[in-house]
Amino acid sequence: MSGVRVGAGGTGGGALGAFAPSARRLRALARAELALLGRNRGVVFTALFVPLAIPFTMRPALDQMDLAGAGLRIGPVLLTTAIGFSFLFAVYTALVSAYVSRREELVLKRLRTGELSDAEILTGTALPPVLLGLAQALVLCAGCAALLHTGAPKAPYLLLPGLLAGLVVSAALAALTSSFTRTTESAQVTALPLVFLSMAGSGIAAPTEVMPDRLASVCELLPLSPAIRLVRGSWTGQLSAYETLGALATALAWTIVSVFAVRRWFRWEPRR
Repeated sequence: MSGVRVGAGGTGGGALGAFAPSARRLRALARAELALLGRNRGVVFTALFVPLAIPFTMRPALDQMDLAGAGLRIGPVLLTTAIGFSFLFAVYTALVSAYVSRREELVLKRLRTGELSDAEILTGTALPPVLLGLAQALVLCAGCAALLHTGAPKAPYLLLPGLLAGLVVSAALAALTSSFTRTTESAQVTALPLVFLSMAGSGIAAPTEVMPDRLASVCELLPLSPAIRLVRGSWTGQLSAYETLGALATALAWTIVSVFAVRRWFRWEPRR
């Protein structure tokens, strides 16, 4: 890579002219990241198979809950559980490992000496896991519609904001978590607190609708709760306009806070 950064004020291209080189750089970095991701078999297994397998092992526990009393059906609950695990394992834990590994191998430091901006480096590294998470979510939607008879979403306009909120927040929190993770080996350990907290409180392992009202009100403020709530609401159609705006506002707040924290505390140098 050249050591000279390309300026934004080139001739004759305007906004589109400035965007095209950035898109090419992101595409090249994403291809390289995808190749590196494919070499880590442990991360690939966790990202691909855990989100697909774990939710169906949880069905006996879900069958013991009073889902009908909360106006829920097993199909949409299992679907959002699976998508939640995709946020956690295909995106969040995979990206924590990726950021830490690239930092400790001085890849991030070398990339910063070239044409890529900091935002492009972080975004390009995140693209393969984020696209994998999105693809998994779409496959799960189709699979659950066929196998669990979930049917079409009753409020389909909530599905895309829910997926985008979960993917963006998961990627931003992964970058933040990597900043205080010392080694690639410890990445799985430092990711566990958010994984367990989200599983227990964000409506992934158990819907917040079956929790006591006071506990549910607190859990709805967790990072991935708005995404899970929007995705589930797209199938149930039970979210009011006020609840939808609240979930979107919470997701936006977590996105802003996460991005600010990454800009402030992300580490580009190895932790030694």
